[in-house]
Amino acid sequence: MTGTTATTASTAFTESEERQELRKAVFALASKYGHEYVAEKARTGGKTTELWEDMGRHGFLGVNIAEEHGGGGGGIGDLAAVLEEAAAAGAPMLMMVVSQAICGSVIGRFGTDEQKKRWLPAIASGDYTMAFAITEADAGSNSHNITTTATKDGDGWVLKGQKTWISGVDEAQGILVVSRAADARTGKLKPCLFVVPTDAPGLEKQPLEMTFDAPEKQWTLFFDDVRLPADALVGDEDAGLLQLFAGLNPERIMGAAYSNGMSRFALAKAVEYARTRTVWKAPIGTHQGIAHPLAKVKIELEQSRLLQQKAAALYDAGDDMGAGEYANMAKYAAGEVACNATDVAVHTHGGSGLTRELGLANMLVAARLGRIAPVSREMILNFVAMHSLGLPKSY
Repeated sequence: MTGTTATTASTAFTESEERQELRKAVFALASKYGHEYVAEKARTGGKTTELWEDMGRHGFLGVNIAEEHGGGGGGIGDLAAVLEEAAAAGAPMLMMVVSQAICGSVIGRFGTDEQKKRWLPAIASGDYTMAFAITEADAGSNSHNITTTATKDGDGWVLKGQKTWISGVDEAQGILVVSRAADARTGKLKPCLFVVPTDAPGLEKQPLEMTFDAPEKQWTLFFDDVRLPADALVGDEDAGLLQLFAGLNPERIMGAAYSNGMSRFALAKAVEYARTRTVWKAPIGTHQGIAHPLAKVKIELEQSRLLQQKAAALYDAGDDMGAGEYANMAKYAAGEVACNATDVAVHTHGGSGLTRELGLANMLVAARLGRIAPVSREMILNFVAMHSLGLPKSY
């Protein structure tokens, strides 16, 4: 497994020394900002630009990008470690899931040499942020029902359609858009990926109001005959599905890292409170009614983190099918433990767990997103039932 040592049969599982040092460095840097910094930005409509730029200066944003394109030359396991540690420090960065993991992976594997030179160094440094647009209101989890279409027009393309639940468009310079184009051989529509500038004529965006606070906003996009040059098409127009899933596996792995980091933050808060809050002359953590739920979350969290690491190792080894199976399971497990961890953390604190100052109540709502996006837990169960267990397809 990538990032592990196995010199003897008795050696306990561990990540490489390099990744452990990476984790420590990221946690230390993110802790300088922490939960209060992110919460204040979320409440006031600000952006965590200082944190993003600081992470970029230290090379943390581009650890998965090839060295020849300005990155660290590592894999998705390294990038997931960066996001997990930042989230555990109270300063998660959702756009890492989108820009570096999805867009960086797709362009890194399938982009032309010119596209790689154009976008990857800036994505690695954080100077260029790219959003990702696949979801449509009427398609839901069925990406085959996407209706956004790209039509050839001379040497370029014309893009028309709508997307929704698109993260961070207001802080991105470009958007990797999943659309469909006519196959000249069959006449059927095939998936194609295009990079669209966020200031392109014909592109409009509307914000979606959420019930929890976060610096990253969600948007609905409208593409009204957006004209694109030929080189806006990423990779081969006949390899759409392969290219698409090259980005979706990293998305699930990073989603797991985000949720696992959130769980670590919530659990640490709860454990510290259980150690120090004294009632009836003893810390509340001495009572099994408090201790056992926290211990259960710890076990669930370590299981989830192991799934995340295995999924990343499979992806970095080039096993896309194996990575798809474990990336889905990792994302499922992480979404579940994030909901459990935040709920237990709030309950451990009692009434103070719902205060704005502590921030756990906001996380309680935000954690629920891990069960829904980027793919619902029900669709993951469908995937595991069919691909892992060999059961008949149910949808």
